[in-house]
Amino acid sequence: MTKTINDVYMELFHRFKEANEPQPSLAARELTAYACKADKNKTGDWGHLYLDDATVDYANLLCDKCLDGEPLAYILGEWDFYGLTFQVDKNVLIPRADTEPLCELVVEQAKKKVSPRILDLCCGSGCIGIAAAHMVKDAHVAAVDNSEGALRVTRENARRLGVQSRFVAVNADVRFRPPGNMGQFDIIVSNPPYVTRSEMHQLDKSVYDYEPHEALYGGVDGLDFYRSICSKWGSLLVTGGIILFECGWQQATDVAAILEKNRFGGIGITEDLAGVPRIVYGYNTEIHDPLE
Repeated sequence: MTKTINDVYMELFHRFKEANEPQPSLAARELTAYACKADKNKTGDWGHLYLDDATVDYANLLCDKCLDGEPLAYILGEWDFYGLTFQVDKNVLIPRADTEPLCELVVEQAKKKVSPRILDLCCGSGCIGIAAAHMVKDAHVAAVDNSEGALRVTRENARRLGVQSRFVAVNADVRFRPPGNMGQFDIIVSNPPYVTRSEMHQLDKSVYDYEPHEALYGGVDGLDFYRSICSKWGSLLVTGGIILFECGWQQATDVAAILEKNRFGGIGITEDLAGVPRIVYGYNTEIHDPLE
């Protein structure tokens, strides 16, 4: 029997729902639009558009991959973050909504400055720095990662989102001192690897089997990157500049202590969308304007 795009959507929706997918409607809509080359913003038309059997089979094959654990974002090759669509592949972590409050704080701080310079460390797909450059039209961003595969994705995202003229991607390892020509920055932001040794083996199958481990593992206690960034890269922050981190759900107090040990002032902790203390910030001086 000939099927419409809407028929395929409903079929995938029920498959995802039966498999306890947290957002079956979203997964089914995204996958249906991708497999059927349909506009996901015009689902009202889907009941009138018919498909050949090969397309229907292809949609179900992709659904099989999803249900077997392959992340939807990697199948689609893109994912939405902070209202923007970013290219993703297996070289980078998938941007998550948990990180959007951190990005919002970066944007808020950047808007207070004239031509702010932002340093995005462990940038992955570049989603934080690129979103900030997209929102703050006079911002200049340097994004740092030690994976050339990740930096290729980052550069492509900067190009696709039209910020490449104010954006540079740098291959460097934040566990070592920065290159000598980096300059000074008003804002440093990082969502570094922070999964502990014990947590690595507790990760969801879709994360452990598909997402890059080097972007996840933060050392035995998950804090290696915070220590090195604060001690080795903090000197790149201008007087009065702010450094902001995302961290694991039990790490905020420890990250705050690392900032304090490295003589940052005005240290604070902010919650993510779920009320989890996940964002830690500090200034390079004791005298500062509070973030709140």
